[in-house]
Amino acid sequence: MAATAVGGTGGRGGKWRRGRQRRQMGEINVTPFVDVMLVLLIVFMVTAPMLTMGVSVDLPRADSSPMPGQDEPLSVSIDASGTIFLQETAIELDQLAPRLLAITEQNAEARIFVRGDRAIDYGRVMAVIGNLNRAGFTKVALLTEQPDLVVAE
Repeated sequence: MAATAVGGTGGRGGKWRRGRQRRQMGEINVTPFVDVMLVLLIVFMVTAPMLTMGVSVDLPRADSSPMPGQDEPLSVSIDASGTIFLQETAIELDQLAPRLLAITEQNAEARIFVRGDRAIDYGRVMAVIGNLNRAGFTKVALLTEQPDLVVAE
């Protein structure tokens, strides 16, 4: 024996009124959108500090005053293994000067800071500075850490 459903739904789950189905809602459900945006916010909050990390260089200490200047200098770093970095991007020595000339738009007056790890050979640092001087850059400076000042009592 088969049972039949009585109730006028027609098997479609909606109510029938005068032969038509109920009107669909024209509103957007924003709850899934808000959920996705919150997840993206959390992902960006976690990854943003990782993007600002630079090259880890153990700078030597020296007594010197900070260099004055208005423009933002470019940074060339040499890590303990001798790898050269322009800002945070690894680069070969022969590509360094052409890339800097392209970035500075052939401006030989651009300030360039060279950061060399204290564990590397001094000749490697001088090779980088010599390469920059041959390319025409005149404002090249070596960066050091400020020593801890000990006050005698």
